[in-house]
Amino acid sequence: MPPPTWSPEDIGDQTGRVALITGANSGIGFATARALAERGAHVVLACRSAAKARGAADELESDLDRSSIELLALDLADLVSVRRAAEQFLAEHARLDLLINNAGVMGTPYRQTPDGFELQMATNHLGHFAFTGLLLDRLITSDRARVVTVSSLMHRIGHIDFDDVAGLKIRNTWSHYGNSKLANLLFSAELSRRLHEAGESVLAVAAHPGWTRSNLIGNGAALGTGKVRARVGRAFGTLLGQSTTAGAWPTLYAATSPDVRSGQFIGPAHLAELFGPPTVVHPNRRARNLADAERLWEISEQLTDVHYPLPAPV
Repeated sequence: MPPPTWSPEDIGDQTGRVALITGANSGIGFATARALAERGAHVVLACRSAAKARGAADELESDLDRSSIELLALDLADLVSVRRAAEQFLAEHARLDLLINNAGVMGTPYRQTPDGFELQMATNHLGHFAFTGLLLDRLITSDRARVVTVSSLMHRIGHIDFDDVAGLKIRNTWSHYGNSKLANLLFSAELSRRLHEAGESVLAVAAHPGWTRSNLIGNGAALGTGKVRARVGRAFGTLLGQSTTAGAWPTLYAATSPDVRSGQFIGPAHLAELFGPPTVVHPNRRARNLADAERLWEISEQLTDVHYPLPAPV
């Protein structure tokens, strides 16, 4: 268990390590990038918006005494973009120490992606599933590598419809967000099991930020056509909860602490996991269903056409 006083000050030197963070131009992803760059990591900001990514990189390079920042164009809702980004990274980097699957959308009106998936499931789960699989060889050949997948307390309302993982039938925005966050946990658990079965040292860990002020809710609501919906979403997302710096603590602990074990779930310690320093927390029963995790994995491989070179657990 992490000490009750753990903070990013306890992060060790990250010099020489390469960290790739999806959705790193704002919110928890940006706070995570800042903390790792401050400690010497080469940080790759993998973002959909080139302009926002450039702005984030400029801010980090201006604020930090030492920083090594790189941009990577990545739209997780488009598998062509996912493959292109993975190919570019592999061509330019001999190692990948930390893959932080942070990017997400929340509360978006129903929309299908170019691949025919519902936007939230595509971005939050299927895109990350494909991206991780395409980068797996680089993770396996790097020392002490980790995959950290950011889920949410909202996984508790999630249910996986295995006849419709792509989300073509679902119209309830919030329930499908919960589905995608449950999928994050099932993916992380199954990845951990398969890595262990293959004898690989890569750790697969999940984390959640608790209740954190960010633009996640507001951005999702803003994709709709209703002005009231957008304004309420932005207000709710940016006025309530803890800071994004504090919200990034579970992710940072999962990514850097020597005490972390593969398969763990890290979240805030206080007030029903809403606030506080990071600790090991427990997902709900559906997120611990190993048969569901294996089934979701197989369907995700079929939908994305990305097949991991890892055996199914016995």
